Formats: sequence, C-alpha cells, structure tokens
Amino acid sequence: MADTLTELGEHIAQATSGAVTAQQVRLEELMLETTADKVVALLTFLRDDPKCLFKQLIDICGVDWPEREKRFDVVYNLLSLKNNLRIRLKVATDETTPVPSAASVYSSAGWFERETYDLYGVWFSDHPDLRRILTDYGFEGHPLRKDFPLTGFVELRWDDVQKRVIYEPVKLAQEFRRFDFLSPWEGGIDRVLPGDEKATKAS
Repeated sequence: MADTLTELGEHIAQATSGAVTAQQVRLEELMLETTADKVVALLTFLRDDPKCLFKQLIDICGVDWPEREKRFDVVYNLLSLKNNLRIRLKVATDETTPVPSAASVYSSAGWFERETYDLYGVWFSDHPDLRRILTDYGFEGHPLRKDFPLTGFVELRWDDVQKRVIYEPVKLAQEFRRFDFLSPWEGGIDRVLPGDEKATKAS
C-alpha cells in the first residue's frame, strides 16, 4: 500500500507542475501540502484525473497552531471509491489571508467551509454564503482557536421576568477548586478502601 501511495504522490506532483509543496505517506494515507493559490486547481485534478478519481470530499476542517506565522491548516479529506484510496490535502494560512472556496469543485464544501470559518475564523474567498453555521447570532470569537477562553465570553439563560433568553458576561461564582487527581492505588489516601483487605491475606 505504501508503494502505491508513494507512486500516486509522485504522479500528482509531476502532473500538477509545482502545486504540491510537500508529500508523505503516513498511517496508510497519502498526505499532500499545497498553497492557497493552487488549492482549487489541485482539488480539481484530484477529482478528475483517471489515476486519482477522488470524487468524494469527506471533510474540511481546521487546525490551529498559534505559535506559527500562518497559524491555521485547512485540511481536506478526500475519498476515491473506485481506487479504494484516501488522501489528505493541507493548506496553511493566517487570520487575514483567505483560502479560495472549493464549493465550485465539491458541492459539499460550502457547509464544511462555513464550519471552519465559524469555529476557527478562516476566510474562504468566493464562497457563496460564508456565515456562521454552529454558533449563535452575534457570537464573538471562534471557539476552536487555542487562545479562545474555556469559559467563553458570555453565557445565556432564560429570564422568567423578561420572558426571553438573555446574554450576560461570564462570572465565576467561586474560586476554582483544586483536585490532585491521585489514584487510590498510587498513594495519597491513608484509609483502607473496601476490598483492599483481601490483598493482604495469604492465598
């Protein structure tokens, strides 16, 4: 399998004249990297080339690397039913540089790109309807970014007086409790737990 995927990767790299910037076979999948300006052409090639025929776009997702200049990876997972192969394509971008939409190549890309925009803040140019899809109206921030606070910025609740849902800034009612998470089998508890007395009896 690895040899087949390696040969396929070399075929794609040669046929697309520089669109592939890196490739590797890992976990029995071919992984390619490209740039934002070449991604639509490369996806079109992967869909239509007889040796590829990756007709199904399984998913588009994001990965956040806050320490990098281009902090986001946009990851495309493709499937070829005819050749029984999977491929993963990655594009690096930052908070302000848009990635061209793949909706013209795969009709399902529209929803996946909306989700990636909503949760990571990655922009997709030429998208037919780029708006939030999972978070609420007026939501601030992008919740899957690694610098997004775990508690969020606001909380919502039903107000029985106003008879509507209201939004309030997050308030922590108490200090965080500290837990040591010690396992009773690794020490930290002085008392004998039920059942432990059996371990001291001679067999």
